[in-house]
Amino acid sequence: MLPMEFIQNNILTIAIAVISGVMLIWPGLHRTGKALNAHQTTTRINREDAVVIDVRETDEFAAGHLPNARHIPAKDIITRIAELAELKEKPLIVVCTSGVRSGQVSAQLQKQGFTDTNFLDGGIDAWKRANLPLTRSKK
Repeated sequence: MLPMEFIQNNILTIAIAVISGVMLIWPGLHRTGKALNAHQTTTRINREDAVVIDVRETDEFAAGHLPNARHIPAKDIITRIAELAELKEKPLIVVCTSGVRSGQVSAQLQKQGFTDTNFLDGGIDAWKRANLPLTRSKK
């Protein structure tokens, strides 16, 4: 009887804990493709000629992006998919700020038939922590 009494007396606290847990794992549930760290990303770019697709907004991209990255905001990926058609068999690395949007876009690309989609785990933030170079767009 004691566990049921505890639950009844603490239902609000338990509900908050459950909701918080779900909110923490929710972004990861919609990501597919392989998560690559910054070192793995540079290796795939240098050795396999992987194409980097930056899905951040225009101002984020202009502030600093991986060298030679193609810019297609996440919200536009499906409407601009034709721009990537020739890359269906190439390794793609999708990049955003933290890895959430890029994981979601990676999943969208897989559904569109792209065979080797990856995303930079931790995004540009992880790239910066690894002290790797960024390029800025000219205005």
